[in-house]
Amino acid sequence: MDIKRRTLLKTVGLTAGALATGSLPALAAAEQAAHNKNKKLALTVAHITDVHIRPGDNAPERFKNCLKQVIDQHEPDFFLNGGDSINDASYDNVVRNQVTEQWAIWDDCLKQIGKYEIYSCIGNHDPWWKAPEKTDEMYGKDYVVKRLKIPNRYYSFSKKNWHFIILDGNNSKISLDEEQYKWLEQELEKLPAATPTVIMSHYPILGTTQVLVGGGHSDAKKLKDLFYKHRDKVKICLSGHNHLSDHTTYNGVLYCCNGAMSGFWWGKGDAESAGTGYYLETPPGYAVLKLYADGTIENTYYPHTF
Repeated sequence: MDIKRRTLLKTVGLTAGALATGSLPALAAAEQAAHNKNKKLALTVAHITDVHIRPGDNAPERFKNCLKQVIDQHEPDFFLNGGDSINDASYDNVVRNQVTEQWAIWDDCLKQIGKYEIYSCIGNHDPWWKAPEKTDEMYGKDYVVKRLKIPNRYYSFSKKNWHFIILDGNNSKISLDEEQYKWLEQELEKLPAATPTVIMSHYPILGTTQVLVGGGHSDAKKLKDLFYKHRDKVKICLSGHNHLSDHTTYNGVLYCCNGAMSGFWWGKGDAESAGTGYYLETPPGYAVLKLYADGTIENTYYPHTF
């Protein structure tokens, strides 16, 4: 776990609905809720991030119980996984068998979701950089792509009328490399006008959490400008990394850092934890997205107690 990131946070994770209606009179809030109820739901998507799976603390069984809860309570169409799937392969003292052990546990846990598709991005703790040689098949991000069963370190796909873009921010100063940025430009440009789009990166692009604890994209302004150009398309940017829940809206784009499935890395917490398993004021949990046919979106964070 990154001890340096444990700085004081005074914020509360809000649901998208609360952001939209929290300051409205009760009548207006009720009208908004009624309007949402009448909209056509296109997709229900579960967003899990920062699982940090490992042996110990009964983490595998607890994660399996979390996945069962997601399926039983929310019936998602598919899963988005925001990275840091395994506890850590990036530390200097990690050896090969520790990496393979963690990925084996990840594979076993995913049996819990069976037929459900899962689309993942790469977290900073997923790649093993201390392989003996760069030519080693387990070195770096290519191996993570293989273990996560994704087509590339960045990629896109479509479901119903929604488009999804998965990014790799594991580059210099937490950013998109030039090749990837040009691809993203072209990806957004070629989409038909008003195609509702979800973007997922491991690291927050904009929001509150990186102001307080760091860990955000250094190219945030560049990405913000691109999203503004395509403001008819980009609806939400999902992230994890900071283990904190934060919903920020800027230029009509909702930026959601959706906590962490592992909370305090499956531990009980420390002196700054607001509750058992919390990282600062955020409990362990996951998010559920409601994507509507009209291009609107709701993102709700659900704490878990496993």
